Amino acid sequence: MLKAKDIMTTDCTTFTPDTDIMTAAKTLIEEKINGAPVVDNGKVVGVLCQSDLVAQQKKVTLPSFFTLLDGVFPLSSYEELEKEMAKISALQVGDAMTAAPTFINPDASIEDVATMMANEKLYTLPVVEDGKLVGVVGKEDVLKTLLEK
Repeated sequence: MLKAKDIMTTDCTTFTPDTDIMTAAKTLIEEKINGAPVVDNGKVVGVLCQSDLVAQQKKVTLPSFFTLLDGVFPLSSYEELEKEMAKISALQVGDAMTAAPTFINPDASIEDVATMMANEKLYTLPVVEDGKLVGVVGKEDVLKTLLEK
């Protein structure tokens, strides 16, 4: 049975939280990868994916309010709006990345990896062993296993 360590990319592209957004976008496009881990002081702190960069182009949805007894109350949280605004206006990877990413260990089965990707819509999974990044499994790595059968 194949495991993550059998298909992962070990010489993977990484970013730091202070990497410029434009540099990161250019790197993802040039290297034809969906995403890359964000590493700070040797620890994986996030993942930056193409979808994080696409989110910068979306329209901002202002929260709805209702009035009750001369009071104005938002129907959604200000925290959600703040997060959305930070992502849209991000100039550095740290502001646009998905923080606290899901990661896998090298011995995770391909079936488990594929299930996680499909169920959680995650297409770039850092592979971490003893707290250290050892590789990345992307959706294309999983798809390639279908061709080898």
